[in-house]
Amino acid sequence: MTTRALVVGATGFVGRTLVEALRSRGIATVAHVRPDSARIADWRERFTKLGATVDATAWDRDALTASVRALAPTHVWNVIGTTRKRARADQVSGDIYQAVDVGLTRMLVEAVVASEVRPRLIQLSSVGASTTASSAYLRARGEADEVVVRSGLSWAIARPSFIVGEGRDDRRRLEDGTAAVANVLLGAVGLFGAKRLRDTYRSITPDALAAALIRLGLDDRADHIVTGPELR
Repeated sequence: MTTRALVVGATGFVGRTLVEALRSRGIATVAHVRPDSARIADWRERFTKLGATVDATAWDRDALTASVRALAPTHVWNVIGTTRKRARADQVSGDIYQAVDVGLTRMLVEAVVASEVRPRLIQLSSVGASTTASSAYLRARGEADEVVVRSGLSWAIARPSFIVGEGRDDRRRLEDGTAAVANVLLGAVGLFGAKRLRDTYRSITPDALAAALIRLGLDDRADHIVTGPELR
């Protein structure tokens, strides 16, 4: 079977790396870009140069259903997400994690199911994601994961820790600093035998994560959640 990839959240830190990694493997790839993106012309040029197709379907359930049906992807990588800074720029108000992480994931899954195409769904989440988490972000991630789990589709969920590296549009100095300190501490913990703990919580680069997401997608093993050790 020929793999046809649809990447939703393609303009994000991980998404654009994922599109590039898929194309480097010769996989036919469609990069979804919001039609109201201020940089849509730049993204179209960037992805087209990689040999990817750009889809600018609006975030509307019926429109997305029609688009998925027409594109007929064999795999859908959902790597959407937001930050408070980006949400302000996009004029997203209220609970941004519920609106983006949960709301858009639910809309995407409903559209994919309604399309009757039945692709494999690969979801980017976060270590610690849980519907009972005290953190609003991790709770939203947990709820979004539940939407995927209950979709009836073949799925895999990746839960990395900090994602660090060059190329962020919204540089997170606090997060980068925290990750650096955590990596040192986790390295010490690993020396004393806690290697799984170390590998679960230490940071990962977008390149390494993109490679892991592709492996998860092309793996025949269905319905499983992976964290740091398996992502490496």
